[in-house]
This record gives sequence, C-alpha cells and structure tokens, in this order.
Amino acid sequence: MPTIGADFPLLLVAAVALIDADGRVLIAQRPEGKSMAGLWEFPGGKVADHETPEQALIRELNEELGIDVSENCLAPFTFASHVYESFHLLMPLYLCRVWDGSIKSCEGQAFKWVRANRLCDYPMPPADEPLCAMLRDFL
Repeated sequence: MPTIGADFPLLLVAAVALIDADGRVLIAQRPEGKSMAGLWEFPGGKVADHETPEQALIRELNEELGIDVSENCLAPFTFASHVYESFHLLMPLYLCRVWDGSIKSCEGQAFKWVRANRLCDYPMPPADEPLCAMLRDFL
C-alpha cells in the first residue's frame, strides 16, 4: 500500500446527500473532461485550505446547483476513505433536507433524483460506492 506524503497527498473532499420531500437523493454525473467522467456522485467538492468541510459544501452547492444551504442544515452522516492511484481521498458525507432555491445545473452536469434503494444501480467512483448501501439502510 502506498505511503501518504508529498508524493501521495491526502485530498479532503466534502459531499452531501440532498434528500427531497419524497425521500429521494440527488446524484450528479461527472462531466466530460473531468476524471471519472460519466460516473454519478454526490454533490460537493474539494475543501480549500481556508475552509471547513461545511463551508466548502455551502460554496460548492451554490456554484454547482444554485442553492443556498445553511451550515446548521448539514448533518454529518458518515465518511469515505479510499486510496486512488495518486492520492488518498477522505470524504465526509453530510445529509441535507432543507435548502433555499431551486436546484439547477449551473456547470452543465446532469443530475437525477434517485430512491436510496436504487443508488447502487448507477456507476459511481469507488469512494462513493459504499456510501450507497449506508444511505439505503438509513433512509
């Protein structure tokens, strides 16, 4: 197993399972030109040096989906820890049922509302895959 360090960085990414009134979860498709293009994932993104994971999610959700989320509406749920070829991903996953605004694709990515028991039907990055079963069992 690779050693994490200067040649193998730890990447902190925050993600959220947005849950609508019908209990469905929002997933977004990674756009062409990005690594793992075409795979489905939970919205979120990289945590900048000056940000908390919650601040990063608030920023990312506004940039990607045009919605405003309050930090107190982000409930920590679980996390993923996965070794990729050139980095180790640590990804806290939050749950969110309340936001302001209508979800729209601000960066051109496709998105779908999916029942938790169907999340595993969508191809996802390896780090996201175990989160589907956890969400299915919780919701």
